[in-house]
Amino acid sequence: MERLFLSTAFMFVFLNAFAQDPQLSQFYASPIYTNPAFAGAAKKIRIATNARNQYTGLNKTYRTSVTSVDAYVPKMQSGLGAIVAIDQAGDGYLTTLSIGGIYSYNLPISRNWNANFGLKAEIQQKSYDFNKFIFGDQLDPVLGYTGKPSAEIRPSELILFPNFSAGALIYSENFYAGFAVNNLTEPNQSFVLSNSIAEPYILPRRYTAHMGANIDLKKSRFESNRIYLSPNLLFMSQRDFYQVNVGTYIKKQALTAGVWFRQTSRNSDAIIFLLGLRFQNFRVGYSYDLTISNARTATVGSHEISLGFDIKTKTRTRSRMGRPIKCPEL
Repeated sequence: MERLFLSTAFMFVFLNAFAQDPQLSQFYASPIYTNPAFAGAAKKIRIATNARNQYTGLNKTYRTSVTSVDAYVPKMQSGLGAIVAIDQAGDGYLTTLSIGGIYSYNLPISRNWNANFGLKAEIQQKSYDFNKFIFGDQLDPVLGYTGKPSAEIRPSELILFPNFSAGALIYSENFYAGFAVNNLTEPNQSFVLSNSIAEPYILPRRYTAHMGANIDLKKSRFESNRIYLSPNLLFMSQRDFYQVNVGTYIKKQALTAGVWFRQTSRNSDAIIFLLGLRFQNFRVGYSYDLTISNARTATVGSHEISLGFDIKTKTRTRSRMGRPIKCPEL
């Protein structure tokens, strides 16, 4: 009965497609997933990957991985990027694969201020395994689940659709703010009603606004002796759901630590703790989402690991390249 209940619940969710986009707690460790305008903003080649296991107290729930690369092209005064995201729900009951490319344009506004404008185009594939569901004709009143094939109508197990996002970013040496819109065309994601334009079957637009600052707590001629405090705010909205993340990072030399509070439209959701280490061209971060809502007894928390690699490019004049953004990169 438990397997039947889970199968029915998953089928209802997937066929009606009320899903929301996957989220990351370390959103600046995967910057172009947060906002495509971040592509090229660091003025170097940057490779990043995040792996997230959400609600570990429940068996086989949500697992997300995002890998991206972006670089600045001085001759074009632009940033280019590529991103791959995989999200699995229910031990492969539903898998979403996204592969996209990103272009951003860098516009120096003044000596101290720069703006970036980014576009992302991607192909999304959603798939599920029909054989993992259990239907009524596979159950025997005495024996229970029989394992026999079901006579239920088998809908398409895979759909493909294009998706588009856009974003903008403005930044100086000590301040940055941005805005992004994902799922611009609100594509249809139904496995059954492929021609439907009804609202329940579309992938709704996701709006993200974020801002932060860098405060030098200990000034020094040498970067290694400085201590930075970086308060940040992120707001995200999708359909009738929203969340607000507010918190701060503190950074000294190779060590970064941070704490966040996440409030959703329904309840206070989690406190996020982060610890990161940065080496010459490599960085690693770990964060834990401590659930504080009424679901804490079942969900326990979420784990996320990030890895990053930097490849410095040839030095250009500042007037040509503009300033690199100083976001918390661990």
